[in-house]
Amino acid sequence: MNPRLRKLTLTAHVTSSVGWLGAVVVFVVLAAVGLAGQDPQTVRGAYLAMELTGSYVLVPLSFASLLTGLVQALGTAWGLFRHYWVVIKLLINVIATVLLLVHMQVVGHVADAAARATLSSGDLMGMRVQLLADAAAALLVLIVAVTLSVYKPKGLTRYGWRRQHQSRAPRRPAVQEDPAAV
Repeated sequence: MNPRLRKLTLTAHVTSSVGWLGAVVVFVVLAAVGLAGQDPQTVRGAYLAMELTGSYVLVPLSFASLLTGLVQALGTAWGLFRHYWVVIKLLINVIATVLLLVHMQVVGHVADAAARATLSSGDLMGMRVQLLADAAAALLVLIVAVTLSVYKPKGLTRYGWRRQHQSRAPRRPAVQEDPAAV
């Protein structure tokens, strides 16, 4: 990948990843307000905003982060399976995206309930607590991914080790038959 394209894809990856992290922070705040809020309209608004934030910000940014991360890994010397930190970030991103899609089912259910009627303090309490716990866990996991990106801990996978040693090994000249010997 040429340097200009590499910088463009890196910028897109960092932007989508940081945007995803920021949207999760908003999601945590909305979940906390929805759970602990005293004003019924504020609680209702928090859950309706969570559904919008999830559908139109979190989900698209998670897919953008995954796609741009794959492009970065495949188009640079880091590779997709050469370094443990890249593999771990890939797993974090895939698992977090899948769990987000599952989580959006709960968000939709609570938002629908909030849209239909005022939620009392005990309504859907288990789901409301789950929203906050899941959002807090997502925030922690995304911070781990950011930390891996910044520190890039050493450690090659077996594949990465083989690739590194193959590229350093001296190449033997190809053996050619002597045409006069035939």
